[in-house]
Amino acid sequence: MRKQEIDYILTRMLDAYTNVSDLNITVGKPFQVESSGELVPVNFQPGIKSLTPFQTEIFALNLINRDNRLTRMLISSGSCDMSYGLPGKARFRVNVFSRTGNYSTVLRKLESKIPTIKEMNLPDAMYKIAEEKNGIVLVTGATGSGKTTSLAAVLNEINTHKSVHIVTLEDPVEYQHPHRQSTFNQRELGIDFDSFANGLRASLRQAPKVILVGEMRDRETVEIGLSAAETGHLVLSTLHTVDAGSTVNRVLGMFSTEEENQIRIRLADTIRWIVCQRLLPKIGGGRVASFEILGVNLRTKDAILNGESEGKTFYEIMQAGTAFGMTTFDNYIIKLYELGLITEDTALAYSSRKGIVGRGIDSVKSSRGEATTDIKELEIDNDYDKSYSKNQM
Repeated sequence: MRKQEIDYILTRMLDAYTNVSDLNITVGKPFQVESSGELVPVNFQPGIKSLTPFQTEIFALNLINRDNRLTRMLISSGSCDMSYGLPGKARFRVNVFSRTGNYSTVLRKLESKIPTIKEMNLPDAMYKIAEEKNGIVLVTGATGSGKTTSLAAVLNEINTHKSVHIVTLEDPVEYQHPHRQSTFNQRELGIDFDSFANGLRASLRQAPKVILVGEMRDRETVEIGLSAAETGHLVLSTLHTVDAGSTVNRVLGMFSTEEENQIRIRLADTIRWIVCQRLLPKIGGGRVASFEILGVNLRTKDAILNGESEGKTFYEIMQAGTAFGMTTFDNYIIKLYELGLITEDTALAYSSRKGIVGRGIDSVKSSRGEATTDIKELEIDNDYDKSYSKNQM
């Protein structure tokens, strides 16, 4: 299979549907794409109803293109990451992995246009993040929830208004930022550095003001990231966690019990924002992002230092901090429902605390004059007291 054939197949898959985010090539299934969050097959002529192990392996090996490093990684660890470009069409983040002796490939489409905070309708807290001078900002969420896109929008805001040196460590480089006010040096794992920890350690000698770390994957990377934040750098990174509380616990869990108190102190001093994201099905098709945002204040520092307790949970801190840009998933979801972007079922399904979202939805319905219950034909029993009095007599 030649590169022209690979490019033809990828182009056909991209053009088959709107809102294509991922291309999936798996043994036993046809060529598939993820469109608006759902996997759908792509029809070719002649039709391919079920890909064979040979076809998926040839496809994967052509993407690897005889790269010795990627081949060794695939054989030793069972998967490898790379980037791939369709000239003038699109770029992809590619993962090739083995399953029961066969090879599958997933290609994530990377947007070429640099997003802005305003265009993406991101929370106003993102502007405050772009104004930070130092510390750590963590953007968290499941794979494919838009963490990289949100960080790209923050970097774009910095690039537009500040003249600073920005170093990014990515796997692979996704958004390619032009030099505007800032100077960008974007480095790719496997090509420019061998591990996030080593790349981050080296970046401290490259005089950056802002450092983007693609992912805080291990203890060593977190430790160097804390050191970078403590020495006056702004460190932006991602984690695969579901909310603000689990993000703090995940970082603490990378260290031993003996180190926990020291790490809590360092985290409390360096954390600036924790932004968590989820993508929800949107009415009319597509998806809409919801956010949970925790900013730093005295209560936040106390909760990090001493742990959460009754009346001092991160959830309650975010609820009380709405005036300062904080929000819980539940409050943001209620807002999306009020704007008519999601259904009631979606709001309840993606909520953190269903009771709070349920009451919020009832409040929205009440303000619209809609019914808040399905129970009908309720009446007051006017004879109840009379019959009770007669029995007493």
